[in-house]
Amino acid sequence: MRSNKARARYAVTFSLLAAGMAAALTASVLIGTTRIPFSDAVKAIFNSGGYSDILWKIRIPRALSALLLGGLLSLSGYLLQTFFHNPIAGPFVLGVSSGAKLTVALTMIFAFKFVNSISSAAMIGAAFVGSMISLGFVLLASRKMPRMSMLVVCGIMIGYICSAITDFAVTFARDSDIVNLHDWSKGTFSGRSMDDVFVIAAITAAAFFGTVLIAKPMGAYMLGENYSRSVGVNLKALKVALVTLSGLMSACVAAFAGPVSFVGIAVPQLARLMLKTSKPSVMIPACFLAGSIFCMVCDIIARTVLSPTELSISTVTAVFGAPVVIIMMINRRRENN
Repeated sequence: MRSNKARARYAVTFSLLAAGMAAALTASVLIGTTRIPFSDAVKAIFNSGGYSDILWKIRIPRALSALLLGGLLSLSGYLLQTFFHNPIAGPFVLGVSSGAKLTVALTMIFAFKFVNSISSAAMIGAAFVGSMISLGFVLLASRKMPRMSMLVVCGIMIGYICSAITDFAVTFARDSDIVNLHDWSKGTFSGRSMDDVFVIAAITAAAFFGTVLIAKPMGAYMLGENYSRSVGVNLKALKVALVTLSGLMSACVAAFAGPVSFVGIAVPQLARLMLKTSKPSVMIPACFLAGSIFCMVCDIIARTVLSPTELSISTVTAVFGAPVVIIMMINRRRENN
């Protein structure tokens, strides 16, 4: 009976998530400074002229970027929460996003002195290095600090240090570089091209497939390290995979959208609440879908609520994500008491 109820819940939840993604993607393409009727948008997508340039050069790349990067950020948070056995672990809180921001900022500042443009591969590589360095410090701290609350504080401090170094480096940048860096550092899905989307899609496919491959050992790891060893899970390989995949996802988001807060913490919790399970085979696609919807909706709000002024994406995600985290922590404290 329980199994049937769980399957029915999964079917309903995934149906709602799929419908929500389609609705959010459609709204993201149609809504903006210029409202585009649905019929005109369909014509413009398949024919040149009319709204074609607006859609293919601005709206569609931005919508798809929010969809893919939002899913990656949510999935990265889920992997970190699994790794640390902590529901408030996430790329932004643990300083992973700040580390990626630091190395990308340094790359942008100093590379532009010698070249006119930086490739997507270079940006992602720089962000990945920064993510791994920050995550490495967090892992070292985790050996000395058994309490997860102190580990989170350590991650926040690493984030502040990285932000301070970034601000210091900005003082040596040219004015033109500072403008580019300022726009990127606020967090935004705008300015992406279809070529960028193809790169993001390739990384997303590889990271998602890699996460699916380790779903079964992740399920065993959630039941404890002793149990994992007893069923033959290679813990070292699993931990390396978790760290590498989460770092790659965070790096991709930081390289193309800048720092985006609270998505990696709040969305996995919402997905877990809807599904009432922590099974990786169910949570992996649910986190990706929910993260995509969350970021697309937040992006619509960011560019329309004060139009023509555009808010940073982190401002909007924090407004909706922070209350979820606070409520979750309060409920968790009540359960422990």
